[in-house]
Amino acid sequence: MARIKHTAPPRGRRRKKSTETATSPTSPATPSTSRSPGSRTRTTQGNAPSTSTPQTQRKRHRFRPGTVALKEIRRFQKTWNLLIPAASFIRVVKSITGEYSQEVSRWTAEALVALQEAAEDFLVHLFEDGMLCAIHAKRVTLMKKDFELARRLGGKGRPW
Repeated sequence: MARIKHTAPPRGRRRKKSTETATSPTSPATPSTSRSPGSRTRTTQGNAPSTSTPQTQRKRHRFRPGTVALKEIRRFQKTWNLLIPAASFIRVVKSITGEYSQEVSRWTAEALVALQEAAEDFLVHLFEDGMLCAIHAKRVTLMKKDFELARRLGGKGRPW
């Protein structure tokens, strides 16, 4: 079962939409100042028809919070390709190699791919263990202390 943050329940009463006076075509189309700051009416700028019938704009479709994240998780779990862009990973590997060793200056393509797969595998398992720590603490938000606990329990990274 997926763990998502729950939103507040919808309010029982809705505010009425305030009626606005039509602006003249020569004046700039600005919203009137008589509206309350919390009203949810939309104003059309410039291309509003001069007739008095209000145009209803279709509301843009939005997914509920967490739905897109779950879709992305399912999509990335199905794929087998690498997630970190290869060019930027190679650039970082070469810069780190240059800092620590003057002797090693060239890498084979197979070695770089193997290093990238190992790095991504390490990070994915670290995120999985951190998420388990967060769920154990009855949270759905991943925090720094979850990563620290996961590394400490798994023996990954620096010795504690």
